[in-house]
Amino acid sequence: MNPLIVVTGGTKGIGRAIVDRFVAQGFDAVVCARSVEGVEGSSLLPFAADLSSRAGVDSLVGYVQSLSRPVDVLVNNTGVFQPGQIHNEAEGVFEELMNTNVGSAYHLTRGLVRDMMIQRKGHIFMMCSTASITAYTNGGSYCISKFALLGMSRVLREELKPHDVKVTALLPGATLTASWTGTDLPKDRFMKPEDVADSVWMAYSLSKSAVVEEILIRPQLGDL
Repeated sequence: MNPLIVVTGGTKGIGRAIVDRFVAQGFDAVVCARSVEGVEGSSLLPFAADLSSRAGVDSLVGYVQSLSRPVDVLVNNTGVFQPGQIHNEAEGVFEELMNTNVGSAYHLTRGLVRDMMIQRKGHIFMMCSTASITAYTNGGSYCISKFALLGMSRVLREELKPHDVKVTALLPGATLTASWTGTDLPKDRFMKPEDVADSVWMAYSLSKSAVVEEILIRPQLGDL
């Protein structure tokens, strides 16, 4: 039986690049997003869910558990960005970003990690951001959510050390994905999604006795 990876937000961008990288190495992949239309392949297990809601997360947990297969890798990649400032953001932006960027990872991890602990095996990746360590004036609730996600990653790392479950926080800078559609910036100012995916595979490939706790990766010319 092939090892299994679960990737949220896995239909495009960094998430899809991670799916493709691991499938190329012999994994089967549960690919979750609001829409999974066009996700096809013998190694792909698409599941549609809105992970900004607890009901959506619970439905994904139930699906993964119904497979009766151990989860080798969990990538909490679901996220949403809205620009703004704390003093003038629209009502509800904070709740939307916290539920999607932090709540989904919290509840999905809680739903799947117990089996990893029992098996004493598994690797959890948390899709943080350079916004997890650098505040900026148009970041508002997005920065808050990414700071919180990095904090959760660090807490989870400490909790799971004795259970041989690895936790890696990913902090990518500007990456050329659909969120940058329409930009006038040259492509060489961005990283490629495959750069992040290769970093994830590298961290996963280490021996059992080593863990990469955090990966900070930026475009060669720095932040935008």
